[in-house]
Amino acid sequence: MLVSKENIKSVIPQREPFVMVDNLLAVNDEVYTTNFVVNPNNIFLENECLQEYGLIENIAQSCAAGISYTKMNTAEQMGEGFIGSISKLTLHELPKVNDTLTTIITKKFEVGNMFLLHGKVLLNERLLIECELKLVGNSN
Repeated sequence: MLVSKENIKSVIPQREPFVMVDNLLAVNDEVYTTNFVVNPNNIFLENECLQEYGLIENIAQSCAAGISYTKMNTAEQMGEGFIGSISKLTLHELPKVNDTLTTIITKKFEVGNMFLLHGKVLLNERLLIECELKLVGNSN
């Protein structure tokens, strides 16, 4: 584990109650992996299921965590950014309270502070959701 739940806010800009990533598990040049346990007090719950927008937020925060971690201590450090677009979104299933999700982000393209990323959220080995995100980061 690279960044634990206690320190996750060092690599994402969100604060409670919007933190949707627990741990940054692995990072390399192309892939970022996080996990997240669906808490019974999560603001994106409906009928004890984490809703689609909560899963999208989890993917976006996983992107932010991975990018921030890779740019940490470099001349290219990233500040807060924004989602430029979300495309190719496919929702297969919603997770329930206490499910542990694994989110895998694959960097497809990077130019300066613009990124095209593919995100997918898994519950065990079942694919829950996947999409592409275009992110723009602000330089510090």
